[in-house]
Amino acid sequence: MESKPLNGRILVSDCLGRQEYNTQLLYFTCSSLGKSDERIYLMSDRGGSPNVIVRDMFTGQEKVLTNNTKGTLKSYVYFDGTFNQGLGKASVCLDYEREIIYYIQDDRICKADRDGNITELNVVPDGRMTAFTHVSADGMKLCVPMTDGRCLDFDPETEGSGLDRRPVYDIDGRVQQENLSSYLCVYDTASGELLYEKQVPKCWITHVQFNPADSEKIMYNHEWSSFDCGIRRIWMYDHASDEIIRIRVEGDDTLGNPAGYPRKAADWVCHEMWSDDGTTIIYHGGYADGPAMVGKYELATKKYWEIALPEDYDAYGHFTMDHRGNLVCDGYFKYPWEVKKVWENSTDNGPDPHKKDAEYICKVVPDWERGVLTWVPLCKHESDWLGQDAHPHPIYSHTGDRVFFNSRMDKKVNVYCVSARTPQEL
Repeated sequence: MESKPLNGRILVSDCLGRQEYNTQLLYFTCSSLGKSDERIYLMSDRGGSPNVIVRDMFTGQEKVLTNNTKGTLKSYVYFDGTFNQGLGKASVCLDYEREIIYYIQDDRICKADRDGNITELNVVPDGRMTAFTHVSADGMKLCVPMTDGRCLDFDPETEGSGLDRRPVYDIDGRVQQENLSSYLCVYDTASGELLYEKQVPKCWITHVQFNPADSEKIMYNHEWSSFDCGIRRIWMYDHASDEIIRIRVEGDDTLGNPAGYPRKAADWVCHEMWSDDGTTIIYHGGYADGPAMVGKYELATKKYWEIALPEDYDAYGHFTMDHRGNLVCDGYFKYPWEVKKVWENSTDNGPDPHKKDAEYICKVVPDWERGVLTWVPLCKHESDWLGQDAHPHPIYSHTGDRVFFNSRMDKKVNVYCVSARTPQEL
């Protein structure tokens, strides 16, 4: 594969014509790499409309797996997309074991294998908005989160703001005031049959993730909570018992937190993900009266571990995890002597309290019991953070030896990788 080193980074997306189109990873709640790490699945607009491609990491050969010619579908994050037309960029998820992608095209729920064989599974019901989907670890179930369409009923040209034309109104506020619902819609990946639909009132769900060890359990979120984000963000639905469970609650019993910050409703919490064995949930955020933090919750014991970050680690970022429990982060870290660049990215301000001006991809090794994070900067990603697609959203390879991430450095988004091996591991 032709590649170009860039300050420790290696360009993964095609070098030819990279100024003319955008190429990005799938959303980080799933992997973008096949099980063997031999193939990477990407979204690219090189044909004028976004499509999913698979790229052989050794030969550089590519195949387009979807046949979208209608632009981007309107959905969460892609607020200025076209209603019921186009590829749902937020909908693409990969079953990395079997290398099957799932996605929404127009109003159709589809799947495609790595040879580009497409199957239409079902149809999105009228009057609903979709978001990030997820496939179960056994490959048998697909969860498509949907919300009453009124949540995003607006004209982005006149009522939207910023680069992504997001609504100027409080979306969660509208959901609460107008009693809108979200729906956990679970489909059989072979037949396309709707297995069940769980209605969640007064909730805007955008992220769903099956428990890796038990597909009866689905973690979901309340997006952009207009109040009580510290205890409203993360939830779990247990289909076997038809029970909805709040994950983070108020309390001062947090382990591994020598600073002693209690969990409060007024905290900001985000970007939850399962551990490989499905026993714990990792998340991050910020304390209402303190610094940023990263946390862990254990389902069986209902115990929390939260590690406060240094006060000057105030740059927005994401944490994801490898198969060994190491974290990777695209934000927060800075050297004490550094003066960070000032990005003109106010168009992408969300409800989080942190600035989007981080520059580093870091391996982060947590010691949850001692409340210590070891930060190992791997490279600068230098993304401008302008819009969702330019968020680096780093992920590990399955072997854990590399980290892949997005970056917009030269007006277009590209995908890069960097070695995740520390000097001790070389």
